[in-house]
Amino acid sequence: MWTAAAVAFALLLGGGSFAAWKLDWFSGNGSAVSFGKTPPPADAGTGKKTPDEAPKTAPTPSGDPDVQQATGPAAAFKQTAKLDDGTIIAKTRLVGAKSGFEGDVWVWTPKEYEDPKYAKSGFPVLIALPGGNGYPANYWSDRSLGLQKAISEGVQAGTSLPFIVIMPVLNPDAKYYYDGSDIPGQPKMGTWIAEDIPDFTRANFRTYKSRDGWAFMGSSSGAFVGMKQLLQHPDKFKAVIASGGEIVPDSPLWKGHQAEMDANNPETLAQKLIDAGGPEVHINFQIGTKESGKQRMTQFQEKYGKGPVKMTIRDIQNGEHNGWHYVRGMKEGSLEWISKVLKGPKPEAG
Repeated sequence: MWTAAAVAFALLLGGGSFAAWKLDWFSGNGSAVSFGKTPPPADAGTGKKTPDEAPKTAPTPSGDPDVQQATGPAAAFKQTAKLDDGTIIAKTRLVGAKSGFEGDVWVWTPKEYEDPKYAKSGFPVLIALPGGNGYPANYWSDRSLGLQKAISEGVQAGTSLPFIVIMPVLNPDAKYYYDGSDIPGQPKMGTWIAEDIPDFTRANFRTYKSRDGWAFMGSSSGAFVGMKQLLQHPDKFKAVIASGGEIVPDSPLWKGHQAEMDANNPETLAQKLIDAGGPEVHINFQIGTKESGKQRMTQFQEKYGKGPVKMTIRDIQNGEHNGWHYVRGMKEGSLEWISKVLKGPKPEAG
């Protein structure tokens, strides 16, 4: 009898059913998640939206008037991954009030976000944008790339701020690139990134009112979008880590809309910012030594890296065009760079 039971259990272990059982039971994937000790919406398990207000017990910010508590309404989050330190990556579905676009958004908060010492403090936000199709997923939500772990380790080492990481879908489908822009006649992906995603973040998390706590990071086409958004909205965002990125818009959907495409060209936007004399923005390019594209970055830096447009280029030795190597570059210096540009939380004082 014991032998038969052991064989049956071994078969279970070897089958896919055990993998699913382990995933759902032990990791908690699919379960409702609340951040910052906020109770989840009443219908968090249904996936429906609720008009919940911000928690009535939220501490009043003190010490820094720039701190903004979550404004609500609260989103319904479900866990998609759990890291070794116990932090959670979770997903929700967002209907953009300003863009009209509906898509998935993944979020992650560092351990410090749950620490009572920081209950009155805002946290800096890093909007992480993927390359490739950027739909229906955002690959920065995959724990195997190590982005969230790199931030946690940087916090412990004193080289990184404890960022809230927001990971939205980049495109509305897998057929075209939309350049993170409002291309005429197409879904308003520029408004989705520049307006709806920050509004969603403020509704659910303790952040900062000023641009000093807001930045992008991205790879490939996501790097282009992050840099473009920064240059287009310097009043809202302060910095970007742009890895292996393109410099100019190239979506085929711009055909017949040259003026609109030019208005979304980082070259045009950088020159406009230079002519206006500010506000100051910070661009950190990352490029692997085994990939092409550095010449474009260098030319862009030589022409537009002046006045209020501050630029650096970081070489990733033996780096290729992939997320793992870009995270390595962030660990080697880019996280420390952006952490010096943005403001971070302070225990008790805000």
